[in-house]
Amino acid sequence: MERLVQEARRLFGIRLSDWQVAALQTYERELLEWNRRFNLTAIRDVEGIRIKHFLDSFSCVLAWKDNPPRCLVDVGSGAGFPGIPLKILYPSMSLTIIESVGKKARFCAHIVEKLALEKVEVIAARAEEVGHWEAHRERYDWAVARAVATLPVLVEYLLPLTRLGGRVLAQKGEGARLEVHQALRALKILGGEVRQLIPVILPGVVEERCLVVVDKIAAVPPQYPRRTGVPARRPL
Repeated sequence: MERLVQEARRLFGIRLSDWQVAALQTYERELLEWNRRFNLTAIRDVEGIRIKHFLDSFSCVLAWKDNPPRCLVDVGSGAGFPGIPLKILYPSMSLTIIESVGKKARFCAHIVEKLALEKVEVIAARAEEVGHWEAHRERYDWAVARAVATLPVLVEYLLPLTRLGGRVLAQKGEGARLEVHQALRALKILGGEVRQLIPVILPGVVEERCLVVVDKIAAVPPQYPRRTGVPARRPL
């Protein structure tokens, strides 16, 4: 865990407190235990969890630097990434996790309870549904997602949840630039505009990684997101 502490500081300027380190240790232990029973994530070793889950989640701070979200939604969170590690970094932040797979949503709720995290809501539903719920539509400062869908599909999930003037953050791999080009039509329709692409380097990970940041510059037309499954089958 000491290496994680050092790398978080070196790469992202994050100084982890004793409570934050203890919370991450509990998270790691629970993830390893649940993974043996429920197959939550393909990453099953301690080093992989610390680098490819925890540090990768922490990389989001490169997008907002000293101005973290007050209200964040994590779509397709899986076992809680990046949302729960970011909540551990920012205890006062409000977090909503949207995860349609029941066992993964239950694990997220379990971790939230285990760590006694406040102002966290776990929703076991599809983003296409939640994007039309009045309590969540165009509410969030930032909407984030990792390894959920290609960017043309992802922006239809995320932009309806983001407030006007808010931002979308997509954690992407080496195909990020191509996906941005493919998403230009969807962004125009949905009121988004690419702000920047931020390279991410993780220790021991050779694959190119990138944060795609999108500004919400106009309201999303009321018919979006389309019904469940349509964005993935027929991207804008």
